[in-house]
Amino acid sequence: MKKFVVTTTINTKTPAIEKLESLADWTLIVVGDLKTPKDYKVNGIYLSPDDQTKLDSDLSDAIGWNCVQRRSFGYLLAYSLGADIVATIDDDNIPLDNWGTTLHLGKETAVTKYITNDLAFDPIGATNYKHLWHRGFPLELISSRDYSTRESAVVIPDVQADFWNGDPDIDAICRLEHRPDCTFDHAVFPFTSNRFAPFNSQNTFLTRKVLKDYFMFPNLGRMDDIWAGYYLQALGATVIFNSPTVFQERNPHNLITDMTKEYLGYENNLSLVRDLSASPDKLKKYMPGASWHAFELYQKHFI
Repeated sequence: MKKFVVTTTINTKTPAIEKLESLADWTLIVVGDLKTPKDYKVNGIYLSPDDQTKLDSDLSDAIGWNCVQRRSFGYLLAYSLGADIVATIDDDNIPLDNWGTTLHLGKETAVTKYITNDLAFDPIGATNYKHLWHRGFPLELISSRDYSTRESAVVIPDVQADFWNGDPDIDAICRLEHRPDCTFDHAVFPFTSNRFAPFNSQNTFLTRKVLKDYFMFPNLGRMDDIWAGYYLQALGATVIFNSPTVFQERNPHNLITDMTKEYLGYENNLSLVRDLSASPDKLKKYMPGASWHAFELYQKHFI
């Protein structure tokens, strides 16, 4: 089985990348950017700006520079090299010793399945931090979250979203209010739901078959990976949430800036999941034309 882990870097090596370099059985792909040092080297594959432009100059122009969405070039390279599994991870998420050791993708997996009548399911509320919520979860549904109905189930996941100790992936409003430092209880994992749930590109494992539909959309602020995840689920992908396998030492962020970059989601997430429940094609109406064009260029590589 060919396994690749994809991350991005703008400046230099981080403790997370140094840890990823040492992982056995995984090939590391680091996607560089214009600010990455010219002499950058990695124990793995370094995809330089020139490499990305040679791979697809039109897609490169459509995504733009100095943004995390460049990571999509890593997915393309991993796919072309025959990847069966691709892990996508942020460079401020330091892998724990259990990272990548328990993969459920493509296998029958016993999970707790939460049943909700709401339009979306918040995975963080199912843990020991019930006052927090995941980035991209519709704010209108926070007060109605209900985890009282659940059942045992067996699923075959296409996506495995592992959690993160330390500073979790919550939105700016939640972080401004709580500023948490989390240690998630392993006993509650793995789990899934009967509804769409937000998941991110921070510490997530994807099967080969879903890569063509998983794209970090440019021009969507901090909804780039969230909307990509909702779209995958609208296409029928099964997502499970698994116990923490990284510790996040979050890069410096201006939380007010983060909040402005999340406003597109605050305004549209509820209607988006409602529309996607009817048809995955509804995603296009929420997209700037340039974002959808970039997605079309990305998908051409899978034809």
